[in-house]
Amino acid sequence: MESISPSLLLTPPFQSKNGLNLVFDASLLQQQPNLPTQFLWPHEDTSYAAAADELNDPPVDLAGFFHGDRGLINSTAAQIRTACSNHGFFQVVNHGVDLALVRAAHQHMDAFFSLPLRRKLAVGRQPGGLRGYSGAHADRFSSKLPWKETFSVTYKHAPAPAPAPALDVVNYIKRGVGQDFEESGYVLQRYCEAMHELSMAIFELLAISLGLEQLQCREFFEGGCSVMRGNNYPPCKEAGLTLGTGPHSDPNALTLLHQDEVGGLEIFADNKWRAIRPCREAFVVNIGDTFMALCNGRYKSCLHRAVVNKERVRRSLVFFVNPNEDKVVRPPGRLLGPTAPARLYPDFTWSDLRDFTQNHYRADTCTLQHFVSWLSNKTQHYSLP
Repeated sequence: MESISPSLLLTPPFQSKNGLNLVFDASLLQQQPNLPTQFLWPHEDTSYAAAADELNDPPVDLAGFFHGDRGLINSTAAQIRTACSNHGFFQVVNHGVDLALVRAAHQHMDAFFSLPLRRKLAVGRQPGGLRGYSGAHADRFSSKLPWKETFSVTYKHAPAPAPAPALDVVNYIKRGVGQDFEESGYVLQRYCEAMHELSMAIFELLAISLGLEQLQCREFFEGGCSVMRGNNYPPCKEAGLTLGTGPHSDPNALTLLHQDEVGGLEIFADNKWRAIRPCREAFVVNIGDTFMALCNGRYKSCLHRAVVNKERVRRSLVFFVNPNEDKVVRPPGRLLGPTAPARLYPDFTWSDLRDFTQNHYRADTCTLQHFVSWLSNKTQHYSLP
């Protein structure tokens, strides 16, 4: 992982919790005559998709699944199988999530990003942590900074027979952001609960598509700790030189994203970058590295990026689904055997991969390959007499 330069100063001095003057203030950055070099990305990363290069795969309709129509369930699973085998990406409609809740979640995230910088930094993400505010990830990196700010919360579902859901999102936001954001906490808590239920339904369809028992993937991921993140991409007058998020595959298992009408999400399919046209009624779903390892490479971890707009702010809501920390990621027996491909990845736990990406390696296009090498070296080190 690249080191952070304490002398990097993106705005006038502000002493953050970790003692570094590394903060992202887009309004001040936009007044500079040139884009700071810390935000410059290589041309091969920023080459834009042409207007005609949209991905036109039809969305996956979940109505048949929720109505229990076995014929539609099988055809839906087949559609997912094709998408995940080709590029690891699809969109879902008729997903059962209240669009009023989605709008409310966007509005409350907007309210947070509209806060004064000092107040956002007061709930800054700690090194190695998964929740809190981050401006351009400048607390972690010193080059190829993304042109965005994020706010993340963690969510752990409390399955029955728990007497009541744990209000971890509500309590975190009340403590960190303030009592005046209590309503935001409840809205984002409900949004996380809705995303959890949707992700479990998708895991059932993924299991069917792989020829597994319908509940097998759901049971594996039930009880894991997920991360819900709001992304705020301010306008950038030199948008062609930077990125909101660089090319990467998500290290987690599954990602559910809702983007606003501005657009900017692109995936790499058929050897070119393809734009994903925003659809208010749809959620974007993509496979991450953990699920690719779990299915022994049958499905691809989706390579994607986010571009920024010269004139308009872009926002998105993301829900990252992970297994429990101590779950061993190992392909089910049905995906192994004499007629199946050889094992592509060793056993690992989500906590190992999370530690790798948070403390040792910046997620990119080759995260899983480098993680396997790191894990092998780590295992050999600890096995020495």
